[in-house]
Amino acid sequence: MTWDQMWALMGPATQETFQMVGVSTVVTVLLGLPLGVLLVLTDKGGLLANQAVNKTIGFVVNIARSVPFIILMIALISFTRWLVGTSIGWQAATVPLTIGAIPFFARLVETSVREVDRGLVEAVQSMGGSTWTIVRKTLLPEALPGIVASITTTVITLVSYSAMAGTVGGGGLGTLAVNYGYQRFETAFMWVIVAELVLIVTAVQLIGDFAVRRLSHRGRTGGTRLFGRSPADPTAPSADDEDLVAS
Repeated sequence: MTWDQMWALMGPATQETFQMVGVSTVVTVLLGLPLGVLLVLTDKGGLLANQAVNKTIGFVVNIARSVPFIILMIALISFTRWLVGTSIGWQAATVPLTIGAIPFFARLVETSVREVDRGLVEAVQSMGGSTWTIVRKTLLPEALPGIVASITTTVITLVSYSAMAGTVGGGGLGTLAVNYGYQRFETAFMWVIVAELVLIVTAVQLIGDFAVRRLSHRGRTGGTRLFGRSPADPTAPSADDEDLVAS
């Protein structure tokens, strides 16, 4: 196989990998973020303490996390075909990728939110803040660097899962590696695909680390605000106080 043939195949495959990882990441964040916060809120001593709900969610999350991804893909073939109309291609691979990543991301979010200073939560409670206000103005802003780091880890995990999806016709670089690198013994092509995956993962990690550093720096220099008040002037009135009173 010539280099021209390799590049002609890798272009569409790379696009498919980005598509399946991108869609899976968006859905995972939209569903996994509230799930992770809910695990914290319903835990013992939480703002919405409910052991029955917490144990049920935790049980489901633990089971979903314990299933190997390749087995999860096979087990979801019928559901995937019903949902997207096919069991092969990057659209089909998005379904098990998302289902497998949601519980993983939810646990990472739970860890980040638990690290928020309990004193800040108690301060907002003493000011009459509702649960939604505490989540929106304290828990999520304070946990944001950790959440961004969690998203970075999740994206990298999805990239590796997407490559694994290629073994069952999931499309993307994984399918290319199996069909050409493994079945046709194109060893050089296989290593080119591996190198591209390494570059993708490295780029994602660098971007994620940069974002976390910026967010952490902003917090240390006074970017974190409590109900619109700067730490330098905690007594200054704020428009956000009206939201607190209304809540």
